[in-house]
Amino acid sequence: MPAAEKFEADGKTINKVKSNAMIEKYNTPEKVAAGLAELRETWDKLLGILNVDTPDDKVNRMVNIWNQYQCMVTFNLSRSASYFESGIGRGMGFRDSNQDVLGFVHQIPDRARERIIDIASTQFPDGGCYHQYQPLTKKGNADIGGDFSDDPLWLILSVSAYIKETGDWSILDEMVPYDNDMSVAQPMLEHLKVSFYHIVNNLGPHGLPLAMRADWNDCINLSCYSDTPGESFQTYTNPKFKAEGGYSKVAESAFVGALFTYAGPNYVQILNHLGKTDEAAKAQAEIDKMKKVMMDSAWDGDWFLRAYDAEGKKMGSKECEEGQIFIEPQGFAIMSDIDAEASKKTLKAIDERLNTQYGLVLNNPAFTKYYIQYGEISTYPGGYKENAGIFTHNNAWIICAAAYAGEGDQAFKYYSEIAPAFTEDTSDIHKTEPYVYGQMIGGKDAGADIGKQGDNFGQGKNSWLTGTAAWNMVAISQYILGIAADFDGLKIDPSIPHEWDGMKATRQFRGATYDITVKNPNHVCKGVKSMTVDGKAVDGNVIPVMDGGKHTVEVVLG
Repeated sequence: MPAAEKFEADGKTINKVKSNAMIEKYNTPEKVAAGLAELRETWDKLLGILNVDTPDDKVNRMVNIWNQYQCMVTFNLSRSASYFESGIGRGMGFRDSNQDVLGFVHQIPDRARERIIDIASTQFPDGGCYHQYQPLTKKGNADIGGDFSDDPLWLILSVSAYIKETGDWSILDEMVPYDNDMSVAQPMLEHLKVSFYHIVNNLGPHGLPLAMRADWNDCINLSCYSDTPGESFQTYTNPKFKAEGGYSKVAESAFVGALFTYAGPNYVQILNHLGKTDEAAKAQAEIDKMKKVMMDSAWDGDWFLRAYDAEGKKMGSKECEEGQIFIEPQGFAIMSDIDAEASKKTLKAIDERLNTQYGLVLNNPAFTKYYIQYGEISTYPGGYKENAGIFTHNNAWIICAAAYAGEGDQAFKYYSEIAPAFTEDTSDIHKTEPYVYGQMIGGKDAGADIGKQGDNFGQGKNSWLTGTAAWNMVAISQYILGIAADFDGLKIDPSIPHEWDGMKATRQFRGATYDITVKNPNHVCKGVKSMTVDGKAVDGNVIPVMDGGKHTVEVVLG
């Protein structure tokens, strides 16, 4: 409400026009009943876009109701209205909000489109961006600033997800400002280009992306070197690195390298679709180069390194005393097909070194002392938050990776370890709501003396507003159940537990409705043997886009 309208004529009495209108709307039992019926109809419509029937009732409950509901909540609020975070002051995250789109875009694509444009409007001409922005003003949060190395890549993924869901390529022509300045606006496609090349143009000594102030893990601060208690790891930069431009030109992120090889091919596909084959080939060459760098400089023998610190030393290596293996780069490296043999070894190492009965810990072993070269991550007690906690957000990346690799049993094991519906039997330990994801679960060290299992192992933390919701929606619906929007149609590629006889699903997609039946007579985890649409055989496993109507799809695994 404009300031001039906030008070009545006396200048003291609050203007209650809007509140009175709301009271009037629901001031009788009949109006309340009608409102509830309308609300039910709205949710039936939203949740009817994807509905599944699997052999596991807990999966059905999560996919059909609660995970989609939480995706709506996180899309609306991001992390900006949380009991656990810093309240509305932090605004909405560039990285966070792009990822929220991934689990939400099928519900209300028009709102996803609007959000993507808002996010991209806080980008800088060089492809960097404000790490956070205020949803009311839609302006970047200058207090936090930018130089978070992974941020630009998430825009490529969210725009790609939107196009895959809707087929609306016109978003690429939308004129989008840099730093909310329309005088320097460029088409969205140009924003994707500068996002891609922001990585290419900021590489370190090994050819890996510079870590900058932080990557996805805001608590790995390789340019901070803070020795002052109470100093903010999020805003403080060591004077040495500030003089070099704001961050170390030596510290590198293997995670961003892996994410680049995962997100980048979406940009290449977009360019090829638009007939920009020369640009596509140039971008693909950069992806191929990064894959080689990952194997040459970030492969530790059984898993991928986490980073190189500002002294050029390995982080997340078996050579390290603590924090020898990290979860973050592993999943995207597997899904990018960097190296087939490396993928097998990585999945084995994840299972042996990171998995617990309550989920995958972020790193192992936990840090037991402060490492000034690593920053905030080593300030947390072992088993909590980023220091060997079970960070359920990036558990989803491993679920996706295992499913992608054809290991449906392993993927489902990891899914069921953290999915809220599966925590009902351990509610005395888990404690948080058995229907929504939290940010983390206490790791094996939580609440323990060093070297012993903690009393808070398995205890849920920070529920509701977390990127876990979107990514686990992606993991279960697109990678395990295998129903994924693609640029050219609806892809069906399940990676399920071998014991399942099959599953059914209904998916609304680009104006048509598909009733999908998956049969698994040979009890495999993955591999589409045949697919028919309305009784006619289809080559491959992508349902072509139909002009409306209802269609029957039958998929046989084998």
